[in-house]
Amino acid sequence: MTQDATERAMSHMRIILIVLVALGVGCSTRAEKPSDATSLLKQTQTIPLDGIEGRIDHFGYDAKGHRLFMAALGNDTVEVIDLTLGKVVQQIKGLRAPQGIAFAPDLNRLAIANDKDGSCRLYDAASLQQVATVDLQDDADNVRYDPATRRFWVGYGDGGLAAVDAATGKRIADVKLDGHPESFQLEAHGKRIFVNVPHAGHVAVIDGEKAALIAKWSTEGASANFPMALDEEHHRLFIGCRRPAKLLVLDTDTGKTVAAVDIVGDTDDLFYDAAARRIYVTGGEGRITIVAQTGDDAYAVAGSVATAPGARTSYFVAESRALYTAVPHRGGQRAELLVFKAAP
Repeated sequence: MTQDATERAMSHMRIILIVLVALGVGCSTRAEKPSDATSLLKQTQTIPLDGIEGRIDHFGYDAKGHRLFMAALGNDTVEVIDLTLGKVVQQIKGLRAPQGIAFAPDLNRLAIANDKDGSCRLYDAASLQQVATVDLQDDADNVRYDPATRRFWVGYGDGGLAAVDAATGKRIADVKLDGHPESFQLEAHGKRIFVNVPHAGHVAVIDGEKAALIAKWSTEGASANFPMALDEEHHRLFIGCRRPAKLLVLDTDTGKTVAAVDIVGDTDDLFYDAAARRIYVTGGEGRITIVAQTGDDAYAVAGSVATAPGARTSYFVAESRALYTAVPHRGGQRAELLVFKAAP
């Protein structure tokens, strides 16, 4: 090939590459980028969290009392937030790095799981007095309440899920897992429990009635699966992964991944908005990714809303359409709770 011909060929290749990059073919950049989505999720309020230091973890919710319970892990406290007044009104002290919280409305009982001493402590939610302690030895984490059986389920240690009688505080069952459990969800109209086990790279499926492991579903193409939400009606499970930052959608009939969407990094909470068929993903990168369902097993990023660095935990109240997102104190960044209103 002559020099002129070689230069013409290289010029043609450069043009082709420019076109391919413009179309996004072969690019490794993530599709999820910051964009204005305030029409879908608009900030309406900021609740100060004065004096709260360190990392903030998960939440519990009392619908009747209109209270939000927030695990201030780095502060060794649980903050009780009156959502009508829009402020912290009480504080549970003397905890040991609280991580997970669940509220049993029929018993007016609160469960708080602690990392450092491995305890799950039960409280009377009216007086906030402790009524029982369950010793799980190490790293008690996420908690869920099953009203059908009146059991708290608590993830703990190197691989365990414990069932606790919410009335008596007695540990009544255990399920062994292949690693520490992160977020998990209970079927309301079935007996299965879906558990993220990130170090094992799968979702464990448990028969809650028998307290037995019945399946393991791989998180194909992604790892560090921490948050989870369930669309039980349509048999879909939403898994938030950190490596890479992806939302995986699993079919709960087969365990197969049916969709994957790019999301914000360092996610620790996500929620399914059934009324609007949207998923809200909060991440420590400082924004909320909004994923919309556009068809059967078709999901796309509808936009994102800015929060703050480290704001990776949240709680969605479907009845009021409010998403509460915790911002930790970092340097000049104040600790606060951001309140967003979701569009119908």
